Amino acid sequence: MTPGGGSGPMKDCEYSQISTHSSSSPMESPHKKKKSAPKRKWEVFPGRNKFFCNGRIMMARQTGVFYLTLVLILVTSGLFFAFDCPYLSEKITPAIPAIGGILFFFVMGTLLRTSFSDPGVLPRATPDEAADLERQIGNSEDIANGSSSGGYRPPPRTKEVIINGQTVKLKYCFTCKIFRPPRASHCSLCDNCVERFDHHCPWVGNCVGKRNYRFFYMFILSLSFLTVFIFAFVITHVILRSQQTGFLSALKDSPASVLEAVVCFFSVWSIVGLSGFHTYLISSNQTTNEDIKGSWSNKRGKENYNPYSYGNIFTNCCAALCGPLSPSLIDRRGFIQPDTPQLAGPSNGITMYGATQSQSNMAAATPLLQSEPSITSEELPLPGKTTISGPCATLTLGQPTPPSSMPNLTSDTGLTDMIPLKEEHEGHQFLTPEEAPSPPGMLPSGSPITHSHTMHVLSLASQDSLHEDSVRGLVKLSSV
Repeated sequence: MTPGGGSGPMKDCEYSQISTHSSSSPMESPHKKKKSAPKRKWEVFPGRNKFFCNGRIMMARQTGVFYLTLVLILVTSGLFFAFDCPYLSEKITPAIPAIGGILFFFVMGTLLRTSFSDPGVLPRATPDEAADLERQIGNSEDIANGSSSGGYRPPPRTKEVIINGQTVKLKYCFTCKIFRPPRASHCSLCDNCVERFDHHCPWVGNCVGKRNYRFFYMFILSLSFLTVFIFAFVITHVILRSQQTGFLSALKDSPASVLEAVVCFFSVWSIVGLSGFHTYLISSNQTTNEDIKGSWSNKRGKENYNPYSYGNIFTNCCAALCGPLSPSLIDRRGFIQPDTPQLAGPSNGITMYGATQSQSNMAAATPLLQSEPSITSEELPLPGKTTISGPCATLTLGQPTPPSSMPNLTSDTGLTDMIPLKEEHEGHQFLTPEEAPSPPGMLPSGSPITHSHTMHVLSLASQDSLHEDSVRGLVKLSSV
């Protein structure tokens, strides 16, 4: 061993330590594996939507116009409260800023409620549900054609239902794999089927459907009042100032009022017109989608009358604005149930490791060695087929199982049929060579020995020879 180099051979002989903690052994219990945090449904939502606040806020993916709406409302109202309301409250009445504040908060509340809520999205079909629906469609097509053979034809993608005496078609959605309910439609921007779909409004950044239509209508209606209110009192402010200093001087003294008047003048027409249009739709219980397509007529006597109308304007308005709010169907904040394998419990001290869910289910469904199977009249044993019943089924888990080549062991034919009893063996007289029969071809014609007796004697002789061979083997082993 040389100085400074004595540790060289030892380094070559060193063994690297194997860490068994990082890698998972197949004999480890599956319960010790680290479980990942469960995901919520909004994290894997298939539609083109954006979610905020852990799924509490749901919006469309295109939200640029929505932010423009917020800026216009906030800037216009802020300028009005900052530059117009102090003068108007002093010259006219302090109720003006109070009323303006109430309208402003109502507008913002209904806008955010419309934009951040679920419009009534219908959940998509699961793969099993979609396959079952496709199977039903195929069966209905076969029945309609009268036969299941022949050339392939695409199955029908519509169903018809009767609503208040009017035939309504239900269309099949190829994206969501469902038949859409009446008045539902698929939004191409959000990529969702929406119940009682009205339209997709980029100004609110969301679809307008069954669950947020009333808030949308209250938003545009209150916004119309707020726009008219601000525009009227801005003009009043300018007129009062112009009476004191002149029109041009009044415009120079309050440039914010000029900006407010311009914004309100160009927006009031569209907002008020939109409010009037939706008031008409509510009074007739229609949607924008139905009105644009011309689906129904307002006259009850025509063939295509509206089956959803109650025939009364007041009742239609109450049904749209005051009816119960349906719950969300997508449960976006719910947890996804993981497909965890169902582990089978230990039995008789034997634990299963590494078993998959399907294997565990199969083992639980076919307890071969734990229960006694019964053979019914329909399950008759076939020739050449090995069956297990009776004594073999009473084996415990600690005993070896019988081989597949073992003959049938039934309760009627036990081990006594396979091995001669002790009394039979002791009472049997061995034949001498003179008494032993000759081969079947050499038997005399008058020999009383039949074929069955010959086979029985041969089987006994083979068993005796096997017994003698086993005794000789034991003698050799003892001598060694």
